[in-house]
Amino acid sequence: MVIKITPNEKGNPPGKLAEAELHFTEGPLEGLKLIGFSVWERRSGNGRNVTFPARQYVVNGERRSFALLRPLVDGTSQDRVRDLVLQAYAEYEAQQQAVAI
Repeated sequence: MVIKITPNEKGNPPGKLAEAELHFTEGPLEGLKLIGFSVWERRSGNGRNVTFPARQYVVNGERRSFALLRPLVDGTSQDRVRDLVLQAYAEYEAQQQAVAI
């Protein structure tokens, strides 16, 4: 799997740093990609967060969100994907800083 980072150059919405896609390079998902991940600056300014693909829907006028990537059993399994996306973003940032120098 390869994680592709696309920076949010417009700065809108505020705090959104980039979008990320998971590109599958082996196995039954080879040749496919999963989109909808976003890297955000935390509102407190301490660190970064990743949001996962979701679909919005409305119930009784209230907007809700349905996560498209959910754990089968282990609730912490999403943390592995979140950590990989954050690592890929950190590598992207380092690469951009090296190019700027």
